[in-house]
Amino acid sequence: MKKVLIISPHFAPTNAPDMQRARLAIPYLKEHGWEPVVLAIAPEFIEGGVLDPLLEATYPADTRIIRVRGISPKLTRWLGIGSLWLRCGRAFRIAGEKLLAKEKFDLVFFTTTQFDAFKLGPLWKRKFGVPYVLDYQDPWVNDYYERTRTKPPGGALKFAFAQWRARQQEPETLRESSGVVAVSDAYGRNLAAHYPWFSANQVRLLPFGAAAKDIATARQHTPAKPVVDFNDGCFHHIYAGRCGPDMSISLTTIFRAFKNFREHNPQKAASIRFHFIGTDYAPPPLGREWAMPIARAEGVADHVTEHCYRVPYFDALYYLVKADALLAVGSNDPTYSASKIFPYILAERPMIVVFNRHSPVLAFAKQADCGERFSFDNADDIDEIARQIEDVWFNQDHMHLVREPNVTAFLPFTAESMTTQLVSCFNSAVSASNEQ
Repeated sequence: MKKVLIISPHFAPTNAPDMQRARLAIPYLKEHGWEPVVLAIAPEFIEGGVLDPLLEATYPADTRIIRVRGISPKLTRWLGIGSLWLRCGRAFRIAGEKLLAKEKFDLVFFTTTQFDAFKLGPLWKRKFGVPYVLDYQDPWVNDYYERTRTKPPGGALKFAFAQWRARQQEPETLRESSGVVAVSDAYGRNLAAHYPWFSANQVRLLPFGAAAKDIATARQHTPAKPVVDFNDGCFHHIYAGRCGPDMSISLTTIFRAFKNFREHNPQKAASIRFHFIGTDYAPPPLGREWAMPIARAEGVADHVTEHCYRVPYFDALYYLVKADALLAVGSNDPTYSASKIFPYILAERPMIVVFNRHSPVLAFAKQADCGERFSFDNADDIDEIARQIEDVWFNQDHMHLVREPNVTAFLPFTAESMTTQLVSCFNSAVSASNEQ
């Protein structure tokens, strides 16, 4: 059996989006001939990390996980230093090198948005001769905020420094890799545009997928401190996940559609609510609201609530399965690929999908025939799309309609199928390395 070292600093029980690829794949790797070993950072060293012990029951109990300790954020926050990699990166590198020196690994798989970890790939390849595969869950070199003139997370100065380092580190890391997977096919095209020696065909498109078992667990789960009262007689729309300035068009469109509906049908609109949960990555009390300012601007804030802090993973799924309807709202960025669409579909609730016309999420929603779908190109489309939503979703009452998804279209995106494709990438990477 081959052995893979999975680099996932935020691994469970921390509820972080970038650990989902590893978590969903681990239950199926051994049946494909791969033994996983996970290298993670101890949860208590992850500032603002939300823990969900139920996550640890979703993969085999005998999975070997090495948890690295670094410098506590309590010791550095007063200096303004919160960076996980600055605090724990050195200890993480040393722990990985001890593993690679003592044991034979066939592959290292970097699956994280802590891009500083990627630079360990070429270092370990030179030192230990082990090939590596990179998982692009976001662009490493990212011009989105500069292009759209929006404020990046963490502020412009910090982001500019991170991007300067990314431009220094990405070329060698990418060139030395034995494989690349990405959640969006646009990432491969962008890499090819940046580096003439790189082909977009080298990137294997691999969304996260979803596990039906997670939804089954969520149906039996109740949050310790619910943030939505589903027994108050109102009709509850739920959105669970990240928000940001890049989602301004879809949020404005939804709220404007509802505002117009309320003007024409005040009695029907009175009991309709919109809830946004876990919208910001910052820990308490630093969290920022993203949906509420837009709701206020559109005059519908009295129908909207936002819990900006992250919640445990199965709490988020609970809100999805209990919702009267789901809000699948997307980024202004056409390359944005929201993996949350898969659990949204499995939740089997009425769903409204509002995404950029060129988004891969919208393409999949059409393929799977799920939800009421609306698309935009830019902010000029807001009024027209809002009119369509008012008509179809509210006036025609499609907010009560559950669409039966195309099961055949969804099958390739299950955790099992995604793992089969991931293993194919692993095997190709090892074969390519052996031929060098």
